[in-house]
Amino acid sequence: MAELLSKAKDQVVEALSQATAAVSLGATSDALYVDEATGDDKTGDGTQAKPFKTVGGAFISRLSDTVNVLVRQAPAEGQTEGDWLAASASAKKKATKVLQTHKNKLVKQEEARKRDEAEGEARRAAELKRLEEAKAIVLEEPKEDATKIKIRQAVEHRGKRVRVFAWVHRLRQQGGMTFVVLRDGTGYLQCVLSGRLSQTYDALTLTLESTIQITGVINQLPEGKTAPDNHELTADWFAVVGKAPGGEEAFLNKVNEEADPSLLADSRHLVIRGEHASAVLKVRAALLSSFRESYANLGLLEVTPPCMVQTQVEGGATLFAFDYYGEQAYLTQSSQLYLETCLPSLGDVFCVQESFRAEKSHTRRHLSEYTHIEGELAFIDFNDLLNHIEELICQTIDRVLADPKMKELIDFLWGDKGRFEPPTRPFMRMDYRDAIKWLNEHGITRPGEDGVEGEHVVGDDIAEAAERKMTDMIGRPIFLINFPREIKSFYMSRIPGDEGYTESVDLLMPNVGEIVGGSMRMNDHDELLEAYKREGISPEPYYWYTDQRKYGTSPHGGYGLGLERLLAWLLNRYTVRECSLYPRWTGRCTP
Repeated sequence: MAELLSKAKDQVVEALSQATAAVSLGATSDALYVDEATGDDKTGDGTQAKPFKTVGGAFISRLSDTVNVLVRQAPAEGQTEGDWLAASASAKKKATKVLQTHKNKLVKQEEARKRDEAEGEARRAAELKRLEEAKAIVLEEPKEDATKIKIRQAVEHRGKRVRVFAWVHRLRQQGGMTFVVLRDGTGYLQCVLSGRLSQTYDALTLTLESTIQITGVINQLPEGKTAPDNHELTADWFAVVGKAPGGEEAFLNKVNEEADPSLLADSRHLVIRGEHASAVLKVRAALLSSFRESYANLGLLEVTPPCMVQTQVEGGATLFAFDYYGEQAYLTQSSQLYLETCLPSLGDVFCVQESFRAEKSHTRRHLSEYTHIEGELAFIDFNDLLNHIEELICQTIDRVLADPKMKELIDFLWGDKGRFEPPTRPFMRMDYRDAIKWLNEHGITRPGEDGVEGEHVVGDDIAEAAERKMTDMIGRPIFLINFPREIKSFYMSRIPGDEGYTESVDLLMPNVGEIVGGSMRMNDHDELLEAYKREGISPEPYYWYTDQRKYGTSPHGGYGLGLERLLAWLLNRYTVRECSLYPRWTGRCTP
């Protein structure tokens, strides 16, 4: 009993001590606050608004166990928050142990830091010594002849001594040897520097994107080892041609996956050195070559119309205007009108030209400058036009896929997202009015003028998002045909017997949307003059175009294909900006 009374007395004394301390410290500005219910030792700062959770946390924040601490205990269930009371002696004693453990940890960390610093200095000193010694190593080039080759010729030069000039694409040092993957635009080649070659100053300080010349013998790799083209060059000599910077200016500090997109756009000249960007550009070149071969097979002749014009094709709102020796001129929106003038003298024609649209659009399929593949054909009907477009695209794509190197690049760009499936023929044909019905049946709405979503109605210029959603759901190429006259260009011919609609077509591809726009052209002289009048266009600047209906008219039609959009579909690229060498879009005209 006496022991219980004594313990009770001690508790009363401690409680009185806490109460007295609370009175004396409650208004003290240097007190630290601890709330066992809502505090946080990591984010707290010791104020009432942001208290610590434990007394130990408060002590650690000041690295002292003599600070004033006020504690509010977690309330029991159903009770309200208590008052701020001075920390108990037992809580302080426990917190002091926590503080001491923390201090011991800091001491060990500081000892480790100093040890690492000393070891680092030793390593740096050893490295500097090694570099100084390396400067004394001078490589003499073997006198044996070496055949200068491009990397694409490496396979046919296996077993022979060759000389290669290239950029350092990858680099690693291992086991006293230096492994370098070189790139010259025609391919990749792994090289091995060993012995004295890997001990030179140039080898030890070699950086990514440096240019070197290297000689040695190319040997096929044994089974189980891998490298580009399954071979590697065993070097017997090399020399640096141009050394790229390291440190803050190192290539990977300028170009990497985490970099801001705008900075990558600024560094496009470096980005195109990457495997993905260069693969896109290589397929692009193959695709252009294949288009030209397809056109040759189809009997079309290539022409080169001007890019500086004084007429519009796709509406004045998207023209880039400039002063041309005191006259108003524009960058061309399309070469179509010029191609039409070639039909009587050159027959069916095509061009591969840049077109320009001053459309302030930031979608992933719009560019201000793009490569426009356009064709015009005489004495055809609308079905002939559709069949021609289908044959052109399928023949061109099939030829690219038949090239093993291009197929390898295409598969590489698709990665783990699947693989490209060439389109099957015939392409689906869908009337514009049927498309409106399809969109409504599948709940694909359009934004109204008041911002409220609603059903599509005949006469709508179907929005890009809705059009692409429909195409993705159907999952195959679609010839969307017969658009209303009001939403198409002035020169498009009307459907006989259905004059409110035009013999027009948009070719839609999954994941991209429209890649081709085309139509039959008006071939009646008076009808074209009436179209000028209806659109408020002066016929005078178009005299040369109108003359095509005056001096021997013909039924004819044509189309324009956006190369970057076709590439985005073929290579599964998210945006057409990846499919241009130096893309131009609203606000971007560099580098």
